[in-house]
Amino acid sequence: MAQATASVFCMGDQLEMMIDDLRYLVEAESPSNDRQLLAQSAETVADLMERRLGSRPNLIEGGSGPHVHWSGGGTPKVLILGHHDTVFPAGTLAQRPFAVADGRATGPGVFDMKGGIVQAIHAVASLQDASGVEILLSCDEEIGSLTSRAMLEERAMACGAVLVLEPSGDGGALKTGRKGTGTFEVVIGGRAAHAGLEPHRGVNSLVEAAYQVLAITKFADDEQGTTVTPTVAHSGTADNVVPAETRVRVDVRVTSAEEAHRIETAFAALEPVHPEATIVVNGRVGRPPMPESASAELMPLAVAHDSSIQGVAVGGGSDGNFTAACGVPTLDGLGAVGGGAHADHEFIEVATMPARAELLAAIIEARMS
Repeated sequence: MAQATASVFCMGDQLEMMIDDLRYLVEAESPSNDRQLLAQSAETVADLMERRLGSRPNLIEGGSGPHVHWSGGGTPKVLILGHHDTVFPAGTLAQRPFAVADGRATGPGVFDMKGGIVQAIHAVASLQDASGVEILLSCDEEIGSLTSRAMLEERAMACGAVLVLEPSGDGGALKTGRKGTGTFEVVIGGRAAHAGLEPHRGVNSLVEAAYQVLAITKFADDEQGTTVTPTVAHSGTADNVVPAETRVRVDVRVTSAEEAHRIETAFAALEPVHPEATIVVNGRVGRPPMPESASAELMPLAVAHDSSIQGVAVGGGSDGNFTAACGVPTLDGLGAVGGGAHADHEFIEVATMPARAELLAAIIEARMS
């Protein structure tokens, strides 16, 4: 890491404390949609913030649990944005308890994004003056930010700059652009019948779904960077019954608003091959693309602190997509360095945590100066 240009405190001697804080957060399981565990997680985050930052955040009730909002007071200038929910179901901690071995910390949510939360708290604690800084950690980012989107957009526009705690790219790269993302569900209706006695009297929704899936995959456009990927399917009720209904979920990633419109129009135009089958499409491209221009003001502040920092555009979406769409300068990927997001082998490189906290603090100070 290059020498810091911002006047932040050295955090190299705080690694042990950061690991303890990381354990504290990881051991508070926080699966999306689990109201009880999310409430406990929010209290855990609030306790940690109060200890390290000297004041307790507000817990704002959302549809599935509390969002955590901390303010350093003064005129808002920088929003640090993240989430405390994870994709791992309750009980995962018992199967994969928090551990540190061979320089890596493991455990559910350690990379996405509890490591980033710890780094952000220590970054803000290192500032000589944290007035103008806000931290917002939602409880529903992993399931679409349905209850937090309006609030995070409002705070982003009030602050005028957003630093997102999503995990870094490979080698610690920051994320300067993201694809827009959406999930579509295609519901194919047919008619049940006995599969052995009179299959001809039925309308096989599974066969119809096969035709539709093949058509849907052709919506993708490699040149535009648009991916359309069927991911989950449910069909039928019994081995000897012609399936009356099949549901197919499709993941979509786009690089532009024009591509989002094209994809939504294509899904809406789907027509059944069988004259008696029906098709209903639910969903849309819910997260708009985050263009690389959104990071143009903030990325140079990171490079000024560390000239080796790289920026990459990625396919995954985050709440940074929403803030960038509001026209607010947004820099993503400022969280932990590691790998395996959403997977059982998720990990972070613990030695990088102090330097990442210093990077975040340097960007904050440069933005506020």
